[in-house]
Amino acid sequence: MQLFQRSVYCGEVNKGFEGKEIFLAGWVHGRRDHGGVIFIDLRDRTGLVQLVFNPQVNAQATEQAHALRAEFVISVRGKVIARAPEAVNPKMPTGTLEIKVDHLSIVAIAKPLPFQLEEAEHVDEEIRLRYRYLDLRRPAMHDHIKLRHDVTFAMREYFDRLGFYEIETPMLTKSTPGGARDFLVPSSVNPGTFYALPQSPQIYKQLLMASGMDRYFQIARCFRDEALRANRQPEFTQLDLEMSFIQESDIQDICEGLIAILWKKFLGIELSLPLRRYTFDEVMARFGSDKPDMRFGLEVHDMTKLFADTELKFLKTTVAQGGKIGALCVKEKEFSRSELEHWVNTAIKGLGAKGLLYIRFNADGTSDSPVAKFLPSDFFRQAREVIPDLEPNHTLFLVAGPYLEAWSMLGKLRIELGKQLGLIDTKQWNMFWVTDFPMFEWDAETKHWNAMHHPFTSPQKDWEAMAMGDVRARAYDLVCNGEELGGGSIRIFDATAQAKVFEAIGLSPEVAQQKFGFLINALEYGFPPHGGIALGIDRLIMLFAGTASIRDVIAFPKTQSGACLMMDAPSTVEESQLKELHIKTVAKAQEKKA
Repeated sequence: MQLFQRSVYCGEVNKGFEGKEIFLAGWVHGRRDHGGVIFIDLRDRTGLVQLVFNPQVNAQATEQAHALRAEFVISVRGKVIARAPEAVNPKMPTGTLEIKVDHLSIVAIAKPLPFQLEEAEHVDEEIRLRYRYLDLRRPAMHDHIKLRHDVTFAMREYFDRLGFYEIETPMLTKSTPGGARDFLVPSSVNPGTFYALPQSPQIYKQLLMASGMDRYFQIARCFRDEALRANRQPEFTQLDLEMSFIQESDIQDICEGLIAILWKKFLGIELSLPLRRYTFDEVMARFGSDKPDMRFGLEVHDMTKLFADTELKFLKTTVAQGGKIGALCVKEKEFSRSELEHWVNTAIKGLGAKGLLYIRFNADGTSDSPVAKFLPSDFFRQAREVIPDLEPNHTLFLVAGPYLEAWSMLGKLRIELGKQLGLIDTKQWNMFWVTDFPMFEWDAETKHWNAMHHPFTSPQKDWEAMAMGDVRARAYDLVCNGEELGGGSIRIFDATAQAKVFEAIGLSPEVAQQKFGFLINALEYGFPPHGGIALGIDRLIMLFAGTASIRDVIAFPKTQSGACLMMDAPSTVEESQLKELHIKTVAKAQEKKA
């Protein structure tokens, strides 16, 4: 027997239904008993509508309504009527109407909830994740999931209009070196062998260009077995695209067209195009980051020359060894001594700095610093030659070390100062491209060069004659408000050039053939010039939703330790399953906390 009927959704009840009989189904959101007349707020994914159970209309239905509690699933039949003027609720889209119920069916009952939905923001996240199906019933969470659908649907419409094919690439693929650890999937059919879950569709989309597909995109699921952060998940979603016979500007123009549509449609903001372009060297020198937040100033200043002949031995040694000394000049705040020490502790304990030096200038231009006695009497004047708008009561925070290390630390400190001092204009959208990244980066631990992006990125012209550290890649990142929205590059399409890049990062021809033979072979059969980009969908939706965590915009996310509390995963499996896969485990699963 059918327990429910529905002729309209709750949030869609409007004046056009007044006087008509309708059927509704959903969850009990709230209940109020007014001396025999019972009011129920019924909820479905479209919103709320008020039900009225009056014994004079239907005594049986009203008697049943006394049993209703939060999150019971019910179906009702009733007539839509106008509320009395004093009972109108202007906060609800349906607040001028109510349903006079003459039939109630209780479809499913609900136990007392582990947390109240309207108080979920104050509930520990682990509890919400354990009962995620309840958490997702909240209108705010529903709106995030709907926003995600709307954004990806708009993406598909955009790329379809531009002649792109949406093509799915395999989930079970080959483990290749580089990047994060792969998630491995054992094969029972081929004992001792493993598939890998894709960290990205990178090689597949390049092979699609070799196949003549010309324009490809995919809403792609990707997997990385790596240390997690607040805004990183072991499985994530990206917008992946690749094009043939293009230059960097073609990819960037396509992306800018997309984001202009998205920002207008979902935020009501007209972006000014084309977006600005900055080189990697420029943003690192000015902001200490390759994805700087430019919604505020506080740029890095190179103070190295002021300390070339200093009496401070550790600074003099840094300069002699080719290092740099950079500074942030804070003008918006006059720090107390305890506040300055707080920032020293923040840099060392919170950000991992080896040290932080501060110099506060007094009203008379003298220096207040732990190293003040080692500074020349005219240090304020010298500092103004580097920072022309330096004034008394301003404070310098200095970090010394190898250039990228020191500047990166200043970049992290800059963000913390921006947040805590309220320097960031949170209403602003600041978006730009960062280009000309280093092609290679030195790994001090393994003592060899790695590809900074990936080894299929095309280096700049005539790179073979350059020092490895000077080679620039034809790579580009899209940055917004200090977040990397996506990154891509022009790819190598020549077998000889690809072999030289493999050689530069220490891959012998034999190892390269073993790991990437399928791509090397394809390069010998007429490979078109091509390039692409991937944009992080989770992070994009997070920005649109105005939330601080990507877990809020993913239906079933993992915790920071990579666990799904709802499904109790990862978990152990039966020995018989391991035997079928020809696997033995050497590590015992840790006992879970009660």
